[in-house]
Amino acid sequence: MGHGSSKEDESVSRTSRFRKKFHLHRERRRSRGNGSNPGSHHHNRVLNEEDFAGIALLTLISAEMKFKDKWLACVSLGEQTFRTAISDNTDKPIWNSEKKLLLERNGPHVARISVFETNRLSKSNLEGYCEVDLLVFLTKDSDADSEVFDLLDPSSSNKIVGKISLSCSVEDPIETEKSFARRILSIVDYNQDGQLSFKEFSDLISAFGNQVAANKKEELFKAADKNGDGVVSVDELAALLALQQEKEPLMNCCPVCGETLEVADTVNTMIHLTLCFDEGTGNQVMTGGFLTDKQASNVWMFKLSEWGHFSSYDVGLNSGSRAHILVFDRRTKRLVEELIDVKIVMSMRAIYQSKIGLGLMDIGTKELLKSISEKQGRKMNSVESSKEIPKFVNFFKDQINLADVKYPLEHFKTFNEFFIRELKPGARPIDCMEREEVAVCAADSRLMAFKSVEDSLRFWIKGQKFSIQGLLGNDICSNSFLNGTMVIFRLAPQDYHRFHLPVSGIIEQFVDIPGCLYTVNPIAVNSKYCNVFTENKRVVSIISTAHFGKVCHYSRSHSHSRFGLLLC
Repeated sequence: MGHGSSKEDESVSRTSRFRKKFHLHRERRRSRGNGSNPGSHHHNRVLNEEDFAGIALLTLISAEMKFKDKWLACVSLGEQTFRTAISDNTDKPIWNSEKKLLLERNGPHVARISVFETNRLSKSNLEGYCEVDLLVFLTKDSDADSEVFDLLDPSSSNKIVGKISLSCSVEDPIETEKSFARRILSIVDYNQDGQLSFKEFSDLISAFGNQVAANKKEELFKAADKNGDGVVSVDELAALLALQQEKEPLMNCCPVCGETLEVADTVNTMIHLTLCFDEGTGNQVMTGGFLTDKQASNVWMFKLSEWGHFSSYDVGLNSGSRAHILVFDRRTKRLVEELIDVKIVMSMRAIYQSKIGLGLMDIGTKELLKSISEKQGRKMNSVESSKEIPKFVNFFKDQINLADVKYPLEHFKTFNEFFIRELKPGARPIDCMEREEVAVCAADSRLMAFKSVEDSLRFWIKGQKFSIQGLLGNDICSNSFLNGTMVIFRLAPQDYHRFHLPVSGIIEQFVDIPGCLYTVNPIAVNSKYCNVFTENKRVVSIISTAHFGKVCHYSRSHSHSRFGLLLC
């Protein structure tokens, strides 16, 4: 797919300024000779020094909301989400909750901060959010300790529902060393006097897992005890660790989590120790281990369902059979949960993920489902159906931006009119307008691209009967597309439901293929018992292009979902 003119130069400039700012703190720690064997760090990933932008200390201080309630806030960056504790019942919650975040040069740097009201039995309600580019924030020339951001209404980015105060600073490695030293000192400071005797110091060196250092305990103790008072203070321990890190590192393993550290890899060792020692510092640290803000905000009812294995969170192409479907947002580089009513999820799992459900299809249920779907379509064309629009918008309020919609809600006389709503001119700019050799995205969608049909079968389409000939029907010659590239556009109910042709060309053929009205939700796509692509009602068009040759555009619509597929 095409890539338009990006803001890469601007992003590089911001990153450079941030790295320069960070390196002012760590000038004395620059490596004199970097090893070539990368190690691992706290997140089990190896990071090259040129990819490392720095570590940001983000603190959510407080908020001002429109009404009193119990509030919590979540921070999502990339594939990680963290949450604060729940505040008292107030309209001015105070959290003072912090988290250290690893920033990569080409990685995610836009943090989404979501505020939820939690005074509910089974569900927290998203009230407002803001997005903060941490690289921009950190490179601002400002002496202020904190900054206030507007919290936007999830259903309309033009409406402000509150304010949130936060601070973000570059993690100073020198201060990190002292915090690090203070933490590990406390591990073996048996009499809690804030200093290490030789016995306590010996136990600490042994915990580092370095046999060479263990054989030189007395020498190291004398080197650390600068003032000769017979004990090692926090500052003296920090100075020793910093000096030895450049000469002959003391630690072969992390004294907190026990993970092996690669001695030659100073960057990843520093990252690991900084993030690992984030916990237990005495500060109010945000809770981690979440994939999305929805998961982080769920209360006891959901946790009970997870404990009973009725629902779970997972990442991957095969997670469609689970209760929660996660989508990677390429713009923000963040995981987003796809919202589906729990009753619909249970129904789909019963039908598509069991032999009994598909067995019912063979004895007439298929026709019944089609009849129900068509009846629902007629109902949504009635004037009375317009009452469902506000409910629908509220359910998907953080995934429908009403500011993009061409007309106000009052304009739509039926639900279906809203469902196929138009957007304002410019809401979806077309990339590389003058370059016909660039294909663009055909719809608001969850997009997957495969180099070949075979790859799609291996990674996503699990139906037992899938084939290109079955997909395109008998009226179209499928041989031209057998080794073609496949791009899949799957729309969810909240999406803008209009398809646009992804390439320029001449439409040679339209073929309307009758069939079922199965959902295209991953729960059905991953079914072992049916194939939604080859059995569904669909329209296939063949487009002749100058740059891609023959292109096949397959589309399938349902009362509440739509699916597109491109073969070339």
